[in-house]
Amino acid sequence: MKRNWWKESIVYQIYPRSFKDSNGDGIGDIKGIIEKLDYLKELGVNVLWLSPVFESPLDDNGYDISDYRKILGDYGTMADFNELIEKAHEKGLKILMDLVVNHTSDEHSWFVESKKSKENPYRDYYIWRYPKAGKEPNNWGATFGGSAWEYDNRTGMYYLHCFSKKQPDLNWENEAVRNDIYEMMNWWCEKGIDGFRMDVISMISKDQSFPEGKEYGGLYGDGSPYYMNGPRIHEYLQEMNREVLARHDIMTVGETAGVTIEEAKKYAGEDANELNMVFQFEHVSIGDGPYGKWTTNRYDFREYKKIMIKWQEELQGKAWNSLYLGNHDQPRSVSRFGDDSEEYREISAKMLATCIHMMQGTPYIYQGEEIGMTNAYFEDLTMYRDIESLQYYEELTGAKRMEPEEMMECLKLRSRDNARTPMQWNNKKNGGFTEGTPWINLNSNYSRINVERQMKERDSVFQYYKKLIRLRKENEVIVYGHFTAISRADEKIFAFKRELDEKRILVLCNYSKEATAFTIPEEFAIESGKIMISNYLAEECKKEMTLRPYEAVVFAFGS
Repeated sequence: MKRNWWKESIVYQIYPRSFKDSNGDGIGDIKGIIEKLDYLKELGVNVLWLSPVFESPLDDNGYDISDYRKILGDYGTMADFNELIEKAHEKGLKILMDLVVNHTSDEHSWFVESKKSKENPYRDYYIWRYPKAGKEPNNWGATFGGSAWEYDNRTGMYYLHCFSKKQPDLNWENEAVRNDIYEMMNWWCEKGIDGFRMDVISMISKDQSFPEGKEYGGLYGDGSPYYMNGPRIHEYLQEMNREVLARHDIMTVGETAGVTIEEAKKYAGEDANELNMVFQFEHVSIGDGPYGKWTTNRYDFREYKKIMIKWQEELQGKAWNSLYLGNHDQPRSVSRFGDDSEEYREISAKMLATCIHMMQGTPYIYQGEEIGMTNAYFEDLTMYRDIESLQYYEELTGAKRMEPEEMMECLKLRSRDNARTPMQWNNKKNGGFTEGTPWINLNSNYSRINVERQMKERDSVFQYYKKLIRLRKENEVIVYGHFTAISRADEKIFAFKRELDEKRILVLCNYSKEATAFTIPEEFAIESGKIMISNYLAEECKKEMTLRPYEAVVFAFGS
């Protein structure tokens, strides 16, 4: 197996708008990130992934870019960004930019020109189609609700937007579009950034026949089979690799919704000449219902374990995994996969972290995860800011598919705003995030769940993350060791081993709130294992063990 710095890294995702406000306007900014570099260094992470900081009208909180070479004024200036790169690098921290090139903002100069006329040189930078039988070109629904097509009165045609109508999709069939994007990417690399997280990169190639999508319970058809992992996707990424990625020592991770194991091997294979790794979404889609994520169903642990094992085993030696439970698009991981009650929040947050960080792949920590931040559970619709949440509330309640009370429960569990409440730094005003009025309400539990408190407590979630990260840096078996699942059929415990040369580790994680008996495999029962880490005062390794509620323990064997 090839050894690379990005395989040995731990990535920390920063949602700039909610991380730290330095000037009191209620919005996080780049100077606020600079203020907290020492904190991130102490945690032990070494790559900082920034959600978009580019110029944007903020229809989708920055994932609608109007200028790829400018910094959004809310976040600061290019001089601030240059300072961030310089000071991060001084501390051994790398910067990963969020690259959004499936679509732009409708306020980007390319689209402003594209709308002017059918003859405009930028017309073909986007996907325009004539009406079909007086309606949209097909029945595709947008990811944020509504139709994926928007009519333009000036030219009598529709443009495609797989997300908001203010996020028109770029036409990657046009070579000029690709060349402009590659030039922009090289510009950022030469500025000194260390890589790209590529937003919905699996969607850049569309089936040019634009077939009708299968109806799936919503008001529109599912076009995803025709715009996810499309016909020219690997051709485009190999071209991007030649023109940009291979020219720089950078890290790349693609957000690839709808990706299969076989596709992932093409995207991120050791010799695929495309990306370093991808984000897959199978484990965070468990429990989805007829309206997708809008459900109150809890995830099924057996299905979760089956999916996680599959990705570990089938990519092993062929491609590299991204390890995550939460990000800016997902609810808080301890609320979804653990137990955020007062009794079990900390213990289950530690268990989830143990399981993820002991697998093969690069781990990602979403801001606040390292202190066990929870869902916000907002009670009032006016407290939500997320375009996806608000549009689906209107669409599903307006069409009588859900009652308002039921949809509010779905938002409490699955809205993206759960992850976007401000970082909880201390128990003072606004959790230390801002001196002003925050752009979105804080979680009401910030007085007891915050960084300052956890940095002082010896057994906090923060201190546990520090230890996990340190262990990963000190033990190559955690990074490069062979993964083998144990007791696959167990309905409460996730157990696996990692092996490299003479070293072995055994990982046991109880995903339930019940004490659960477990029999250690014979190969481990014959020798004494050293406790590497545990979220309880752990017992020694013995043949018959009882794991306490949400207990995690890792035993090390060999020299």
